[in-house]
Formats: sequence, C-alpha cells, structure tokens
Amino acid sequence: MKNTLRTPALLLFFVACAGLRAAEAPMQAIVRDSLEFSAAQYTRMLAQVDGRKDYPRSVDKGETTFVRPTDWTSGFYPGSLWYLFEATGDPKWRDAAANSTAGLVAMQDYRGTHDLGFILFCSYGNGLRLTGDASYRQVLLKGAESLSSRFNTTVGCIKSWDGRRAWPYPVIIDNMMNLELLTWAAKASATPRFNDIAVSHADTTLRNHFRADSSSFHVVDYDPATGKVRSRVTFQGAADNSAWARGQAWGLYGFTMMYRETRDPRYIEQAKKIAAFVLNHPRLPADKIPYWDFDAPDIPVAPRDASAAAIMSSALFELSDYVDPVTGRGYLAVAEQQLRSLASPAYRAKLGENHNFLLMHATGHFPAHSEIDVPINYADYYFLEALLRCKARLTRPAL
Repeated sequence: MKNTLRTPALLLFFVACAGLRAAEAPMQAIVRDSLEFSAAQYTRMLAQVDGRKDYPRSVDKGETTFVRPTDWTSGFYPGSLWYLFEATGDPKWRDAAANSTAGLVAMQDYRGTHDLGFILFCSYGNGLRLTGDASYRQVLLKGAESLSSRFNTTVGCIKSWDGRRAWPYPVIIDNMMNLELLTWAAKASATPRFNDIAVSHADTTLRNHFRADSSSFHVVDYDPATGKVRSRVTFQGAADNSAWARGQAWGLYGFTMMYRETRDPRYIEQAKKIAAFVLNHPRLPADKIPYWDFDAPDIPVAPRDASAAAIMSSALFELSDYVDPVTGRGYLAVAEQQLRSLASPAYRAKLGENHNFLLMHATGHFPAHSEIDVPINYADYYFLEALLRCKARLTRPAL
C-alpha cells in the first residue's frame, strides 16, 4: 500500500483541510459520527470475515491478512465487536462478538505466549464485562494461570519471547499490557499470587526499562539464573537507544492501568513522566499522531503510527482522572486532539475502503519491513476504546 503520509506537503494539506472541519465540530459530534461510521464499516467487515475461523489483522500486498488464535493480535477483532455492542446496544454485535470470541477458547491453556492478556482480556474480558457470562470468567481464570507460568521469581518478570538465542530472558515493554488479566484474576478468584506477579513485573520494569528522560527501551534481556540485566536493546524500534512510539504508548497505558489496579503512587508518577516525555517531545507532530519512532532517521517523512496515537489517546483519557485538574485538562486536550486527527479523513478510512478496517496509516514492524502504512486491528481496537472513553467523559462534569 502506498504511503500517502511520507510527503510533508501532502500530509499538511490533508491535516489542514480535514482538521479545520474536525476542529469546528464538538467532540460529541466527532464521537457520534465515528461510532456510527465504525458500525457501518465493521458491518462490511463481518461479511468479509463470515465463515472464517481466523481473525483479520492487517493488509499485505493488497489483501487482508488473517491470523490464527495463537497470534498476539487475535483478540483485538472480537474485542472491537464487543466495543461496538457497548456503543450501540445492537444484539447483532453481541452475537458476532460472542461467536468470534468462542474461537479463542483453547488459548486459556496456551503457555507459549506472554500475550494472553491481549488475546483473552480484549475478547473474553470485554465479553464478561458486558454480558456477565460466567463461562467467560472460567476461561479468563485459566488464562491467568497459563500466563503466570511464564513468571520467573529470580528475574521478577514474565518472559516475553521463547527461542531467542541472543536473549535468554527477554522482557518487552508491551508486556505491561498483559498484567491487567492478572490483577483482574487476583480479585475474581481471591488469589493474591496473580496480583503479586503483576506487581513484581511492573516494579522490575519500572527499575530497568526507562532512561533518565522517562523514555523506554523496547527489550530488556535478563540472566534467568541471577536476574541481572544483560542488555537493553530494541526489536521493533529504530535503534537500541531510540524511543519507539508504540512502546512509549504501551508504557503510558500500562502504568496508568497498574495505578488503577493498585493505587501505588509510583505507577501514577511513572505514567505522568511518560506522558511528559511524549507530549513535550519536539518531534511529536502538530496533529499529535506520532512518527513510528520518535528518533526515526527520516523525520519528517517517516511513516506515522496511528495505532500508537489511539493507544495514547485511550490512556490519556484514563490518566486525566488520576491527576490534579490542571494536569488533567492538559491530558484531555491532547487525547481529544488525537481523536480529532484519527477521526479526520487524513487517518480514518472512507466507508467500504481500507479493507473494512477503521484507521489507516499504522506501522507494525518497520525494521522488518512489515505492516508499514497499513490498517492494523489493534489500531481499530484502541480507537474504539478511546471513543468510548471520550463519550463517557463527555457526560461527566468538566475538570
């Protein structure tokens, strides 16, 4: 897919023309329009996916790519369907979400990935929250047990990837996102061990993953026998010392979530520090949609990452609730600006286009030349989540 956002003049044209119209509309109208569009677009996605037992992930060479349940992104499509049910109340989305979620049932026993939080909590977790189906609870509890099997008490973290010879015990910043499954399971089953694992992982990440400016390394590799750090490197970023945009988003969201779950003030302070790094960064574009890496060598013509922006926006809506009113208003302003940009024609697809995904211009794994300037299912998921969080926020008193 041709990257239409690599030419600065063209980018500015789209943002200026579309952004002016979006800026004139109140957030209520932007949220309503985007949710209505999402339902119409994903109605087409339902027809595209009908009868398949795999999950739409992205686009490659002009074709939709589908993944099996073991792929780390498999839970985002059913999670998006659950969000559409939450947004509309239409039982069509409940039934579609339940059917899609059911295809992930075997993942509750899968111990070959650290991403069971993404896979199961986005799907079964939202399903349980919205329907109360007790069978979903059991799947989630078994999934939490499977995830906890990857925890090493010496390291203090859940292992990310297996089979990496150069990295005997890699832990990626993304893994913060999978801790919510464990904190939920601790409360749902009165099993403190799950929460202890989540806290240990967050604490170890807090100590070892961040630089002095509060930007995050992507990968920290540990010696599994001693727990000592062997190296701090990247896999998906521009360089070992660069600030990979989605990695910063995972950290922002993850520590905000861990504060919600534990009320540990260290976690909210870390979330605030990450937010300060991102929001004050001189290379954060005016439309607040980051380049795929804040240190990408070809800025300002580097590809953007709409998925990172969607994750950040969703996190900032929540983070605004946990800080003083002045700081909170600042977070809300950026979260809303990111939604305005994502909802504009510069990033949101036209109905029936973009292979029926919602957002354009995400970047998956740039160093591997994979999923560059394409739609990706987790961009859609966090876009919908941000829209719903914004909608809920708009019904509450202003800070």
